[in-house]
Amino acid sequence: MFKEVSTNLDFIRQEEDILAFWKDHSIFDKSIEQKEGQTPFVFLEGPPFANAPPGVHHVLARIMKDSVCRYKTMTGHQVHRKAGWDTHGLPVEYQVEKQLNIENKQDLEAYGIKQFIEKCKENVFQFEQDWRRMTERIGFWVDLDDPYITLSNDYIESVWWVLKQAWQKDLLQKGHKVQPYCARCGTTLASHEVAQGYQTVTDPSIYVKFPLQDDPSTSFLVWTTTPWTLPSNVAIVVGADYDYATVEYKGQNLILAKDLVDRVFGEQKPKIQSICKGRDLVGLRYQPIFDFAGDLEQKGFYVIDGDFVNLTDGTGLVHTAPAFGQDDYDMLVKHNLPFVQLVDTAGKFVESVSPWQGMFVKDADDDIIRNLADRGLMFKLDEYEHEYPFCWRCDRPLLYYARESWFIRTTAIRDRMLAHNQQINWYPNHIKDGRFGRWLENNVDWCLTRERYWGTPLPVWNCDSCDHSHVVGSIKELKDLAPSISSDLELHRPYIDEVSFSCTSEKDCPGTMYRVEDVIDCWFDSGVAHTAQWHYPFENKDKLAATYPADFISEAIDQTRGWFYSLLATGTLLYDQPAYKNVLCLELINAPDGAKMSKSRGNTVDPWSILNKQGADAMRWYFYTSCTPWTPRAFQEELIDEALRKFMGTLQNVYGFFVMYANLDQIDVSQHPPITERTVMDQWLLSKLNSTIHKVRSEMENYHLTNAPRAIADFVDELSNWYVRRSRDRFWGAEVGVDKQSAYVTLYEALVTVSKLLAPFTPFMADSIYRNLVGSLDKNAPESVHLTEFPTVDNTILDVDLEEKMDVVRRVIVMGRAARNQSGIKTRQPLSSIQIGGLDEQQKSAVGHLEELIFDELNIKSVNFVESLDQFSGYTAKANFKKLGPKYGKDVQQISQFLENENGLQIKNQLDQTGEVELVINSSSYLLKADEIELHSDIVTGYAIETEGAQFVALNVELDDELIAEGLARELVNKIQQQRKLANFNVSDRIRLSIQSTQIVQDAFDQYRSYVTSETLTAEVASGDTFSDKSFAKQYSINGESTEIRIEQITTG
Repeated sequence: MFKEVSTNLDFIRQEEDILAFWKDHSIFDKSIEQKEGQTPFVFLEGPPFANAPPGVHHVLARIMKDSVCRYKTMTGHQVHRKAGWDTHGLPVEYQVEKQLNIENKQDLEAYGIKQFIEKCKENVFQFEQDWRRMTERIGFWVDLDDPYITLSNDYIESVWWVLKQAWQKDLLQKGHKVQPYCARCGTTLASHEVAQGYQTVTDPSIYVKFPLQDDPSTSFLVWTTTPWTLPSNVAIVVGADYDYATVEYKGQNLILAKDLVDRVFGEQKPKIQSICKGRDLVGLRYQPIFDFAGDLEQKGFYVIDGDFVNLTDGTGLVHTAPAFGQDDYDMLVKHNLPFVQLVDTAGKFVESVSPWQGMFVKDADDDIIRNLADRGLMFKLDEYEHEYPFCWRCDRPLLYYARESWFIRTTAIRDRMLAHNQQINWYPNHIKDGRFGRWLENNVDWCLTRERYWGTPLPVWNCDSCDHSHVVGSIKELKDLAPSISSDLELHRPYIDEVSFSCTSEKDCPGTMYRVEDVIDCWFDSGVAHTAQWHYPFENKDKLAATYPADFISEAIDQTRGWFYSLLATGTLLYDQPAYKNVLCLELINAPDGAKMSKSRGNTVDPWSILNKQGADAMRWYFYTSCTPWTPRAFQEELIDEALRKFMGTLQNVYGFFVMYANLDQIDVSQHPPITERTVMDQWLLSKLNSTIHKVRSEMENYHLTNAPRAIADFVDELSNWYVRRSRDRFWGAEVGVDKQSAYVTLYEALVTVSKLLAPFTPFMADSIYRNLVGSLDKNAPESVHLTEFPTVDNTILDVDLEEKMDVVRRVIVMGRAARNQSGIKTRQPLSSIQIGGLDEQQKSAVGHLEELIFDELNIKSVNFVESLDQFSGYTAKANFKKLGPKYGKDVQQISQFLENENGLQIKNQLDQTGEVELVINSSSYLLKADEIELHSDIVTGYAIETEGAQFVALNVELDDELIAEGLARELVNKIQQQRKLANFNVSDRIRLSIQSTQIVQDAFDQYRSYVTSETLTAEVASGDTFSDKSFAKQYSINGESTEIRIEQITTG
């Protein structure tokens, strides 16, 4: 029969056993192989970095992907799951630099680029085994033995091919733009990288005076939050159509936008001397406030106009330093302004800025402010709190530099990306036109290159003579251009930097072409995974055709500006198609207190602390059911304990209950009584099971990975707390007849089906149940639940009408239990009747159809229907003095006395009908509204009332001698059953019984002897002297009556 099931909830050992079984029998491989020829479901794995151990957020991402892939496999799809590793970029470089105590690029190049690259290679897979071990332990099935790896020559070659396509479509170009720049890392960042690193900061907000060249007593008042850029100032920008005021303030003349005067000066109103348009200021020269730039070749230090000036903040005059702002740089191009760059690539002031030479620019803000104040140029100093971008890897503030870089012209394909986005199913849907859609609408060209070392080299060679550029799209093309290169050339720096070839210009240029030493954004690497994972177009053309676009991807919500974006951009660039059809966004996991998890705060969670304590299934179940994947969650370990106890523990107990009794009775579960011959409870359970199948399938098809397992949890709760509890007597019966066989088979079918429904979510527990219940009986059955088909709905078993009737009856029972609790009378004490009100005719029919359940659950003798609760309640009407006092003054006292003497029920009925009641007192009439009268209900003695909306029950709680006697008999059964457990008797053991108590208990036992002995498997009722020394006696108080019960095992079942 079945293997015995432990009830100690040791799921760790169970999971380890299942892991060994999967490995020994290649279950993952078989799950793919057996689907050969069936409809493919394409999953694209987002590649993580393996240079740090996985965290609890990685568990969330992996189990969400796993549930979808397992579900699709079980619903008839072949689901290949190729793993991937992201290996390039700043995340790796930054870690290696820390290991080597490298502070900047100069240190790095002194160490040696070649040696540094070799260290990067060592670093990228430093924690690969940790990732593999965690991935396997949580049950995430993915092919880790044949992953795509972004550092491989094959992958890089495909990336080069993609860039060649961009070049040929005029979408790859060199540009000089102001870009976010990390001085610590020494490289620019793309907009999607910048978006990941914003922090709230407080910067100085200063108002600086720029004296006019021809009239030093008058100054332009300029506002800035970046004092460090002031030494590079070359112009001031105004809005041509704005009004500007010259004001007199404390003996000085200041020029600023008229509409901002009040905001700048506050209550200290200056005198406005004159007003002019911004265009009237254009051309006026001012004195430079710093002279570190020396003599300039172009004209500088004068007023120009620009359409980006606004009157939201500041003074309406914008300080312009073209080296540090895109609007500023555009002004340089438009007006031929001088280019002043006083900051080096490390973010420090150059030698000519003598007071602050070598100082990091933002650290110099305070010194610059003091300098300006000492020279009388500082007008006002405030603080300004705002969002500022920081490097997403080294956490240093970014600077905006004018740099020469290579760009992907994504703005040229923005409209196509927006159109493709409409074809994608986003979960949650609001991301499509919200976070992601807005990101696409505000798209800027993708800054592709990084002035770094470890990454896919930019495949652009420039001629040293004519400046001609050539983009290489394959290794073969490179070998054709440079035949002398080694056949096994590594495509990384510094090796690729050594490759040069003759100029490919059609102008017969004699020059030599050398590679641009930049590497590319690592997000571009992962962004072409849809293509480069297959080494396309150099091989696997059939695989690309079969796997593009992907059916499903899933990562954290921050990837809307990372991987989700890079996939869509490259897919649009290459194929003019979206790269994926369905995307599931996962929110971030916070610490228990809601704060962001970080190592520096010491609030991160090691997933192994959970896996080794509660297990993978419990952790998975918590992540699936605690909230939707796209809802922020605070990680709470106690909720994992709750998942283990409440759901897994409940299911384990039901499963263990079935196995124990099925083994005792040697039940043949292959013998299926027809559904029509089974009880209403069996028919209801099987219908409910099929409704659950329908619900789970529907939710999974829509990627609602929380609603689906919650539906299973609801079913398991009803299975345990309704079906099994209601059916226990059927399993305990002595003979195996149709009814007992039906109970076993119904429960067996439910448990096997639940194991299949659970397979995508708790794969270990599901397989453990399946292998015991199915594999132990049928050697021809699939050896694992993960090789079975997902359950389908049997419409012949669905009985929605029965389910609705059961819902009505269960609501009545819940109200009845609440009424019992209110009365303090235990359920074991029978009561005479229950009155039910507020039901429509269909609901009354449901109660009539299933009234036996109400009799049994509530332990009552009869069910009756009533129309109104009034007959069980009395009402007292009282005046609401707060309302009536201001309205009727001194008359409120006689109104109050009158109400208290009136029939409260009649007043209530009148208020229910019309919302008001008229009182006539001493020939005076008073019209009272419902809120002016307080109604207090008094329950009629002998009833306990419970209401739910318009429905109610009235439980008759009066007891007569007959009911008391039956209650005592039920108490005896309960105590004897408890005593059997304490004595460790088997459930089938027959016993000898003795009861010594008061006359009322003895009379009750005599009256219900047959019931008591049958329920407790008592074979003999004896006196005390017939028991051996192995008997077990215990003293009880049964409804206040002192009682000794003695039992002894006489036959073993």
